[in-house]
Amino acid sequence: MKFGSDNASHQECCSQGHSSASTMATIKATLSAAQDIDSSAIEIRMLGPVVLLEGYITNVADRDKAISLAAMIVGEENVQDRMLSRFPAQ
Repeated sequence: MKFGSDNASHQECCSQGHSSASTMATIKATLSAAQDIDSSAIEIRMLGPVVLLEGYITNVADRDKAISLAAMIVGEENVQDRMLSRFPAQ
């Protein structure tokens, strides 16, 4: 069964979507696997080649670690920090 144009390959039609999805999944898995960071409230989005880190962090070290881990995957120039600080009440 074929869908779409017979002349277009799957990679040509879907490479952007698959690439973004796999990049976001890789970053999310890397953040989740890191034991020294609380990434439960961090969301990952893509805008072209740029990774947007959004959501909330509970300390400054988590921000630095999240940015560092994402940069290892896509490069420092492709990471945009949009995380907000939400420090626990004392």
